Amino acid sequence: MSADNSIAVIAGDGIGTEVIPAAISTIDAALKVHGHAFAWKEYDWGSEYYLRHGEMMPKQGIETLSRHDAVFLGAVGLPDIPDTETLWGLLIPIRREFEQYVNLRPIRALSGIPSPVRGGDDIDVLLVRENNEGEYSEIGGRVFRGLPEEAAIQENVFTRKGVSRIARYAAERARSRRGHLTSATKSNGIIHTMPFWDEVVEETLAGFPDVGLENILIDALAAKLILKPQSFDVIVASNLFGDILSDLASAIAGSIGVAPSANINPEKKHPSLFEPVHGSAPDIAGKGIANPVGAIWTGALMLDHLGFHAAGADLVSAFEAVLADGISTADLGGSATTNEFAAAVVDRLRVGMGRR
Repeated sequence: MSADNSIAVIAGDGIGTEVIPAAISTIDAALKVHGHAFAWKEYDWGSEYYLRHGEMMPKQGIETLSRHDAVFLGAVGLPDIPDTETLWGLLIPIRREFEQYVNLRPIRALSGIPSPVRGGDDIDVLLVRENNEGEYSEIGGRVFRGLPEEAAIQENVFTRKGVSRIARYAAERARSRRGHLTSATKSNGIIHTMPFWDEVVEETLAGFPDVGLENILIDALAAKLILKPQSFDVIVASNLFGDILSDLASAIAGSIGVAPSANINPEKKHPSLFEPVHGSAPDIAGKGIANPVGAIWTGALMLDHLGFHAAGADLVSAFEAVLADGISTADLGGSATTNEFAAAVVDRLRVGMGRR
């Protein structure tokens, strides 16, 4: 069987090296059911590479990744390496060089994972985070280092192009769901960038009369997300606000350890990057107990983005069914190992097609 797509694999650090192979086995199984296959190419980039070479990936790393259709990333980070090195040395360059301006985070309750808040078992939110600009800019610096008057300056950057394209993407996703879009803002306190964000979002949504728009201040939005999580459909937010809200919503759903994410270039001019939200978790690395659900769900997002919609839907149904059967890893109260859970998902895919 010839490969339909070429996927770059960066398992990275810690549990990334465990959950990514497990997830790949389930992705391969879902593809096989429909007569497809991927060609996987592994790269040993990440913190260990940094310790050997002084950089998270080689100088030609972006060029190398550009030859693939997508990037499947596990996790990066070690306790003795600053997060600024791991983030700005690998993730952010990939996101920006490949114009992955959408960070997509589906968050919903899963069977067998109880929510810690009332109403959380009904949460079904799609969070669309602007991924290339906003608060995470490189503009700024520090002056008078070491002196009492030492100061740090960080500039936010919001462009009409950046805000309008993320608002348009979010509106299109809302149109395909329940037709309601919530925009996170703070225009009562941040007097330049946030009113600009509001204006551009509203202008963009004028082209979507079938999508309802609600602007909510970020502090009130966070509170409402906890008190009435089921009232949200699609949320669009700036880089910083989206980063915070996505983790909050995942915790409401019961576990940030099962949360997927996709860094998308919607036009497919460049490869998109797919990564589970959890970190490298060095405290449990090497024990074979890491939860692979986040990586598996992330793989389903990758399948969907590349056009293998049926395989992606099958993969989601399979891991949900395994969780519903009471099979889970220790973090969710179960006893399955990483590979045992993945094997159960593969088996479920085979059973679903009568292939046992």
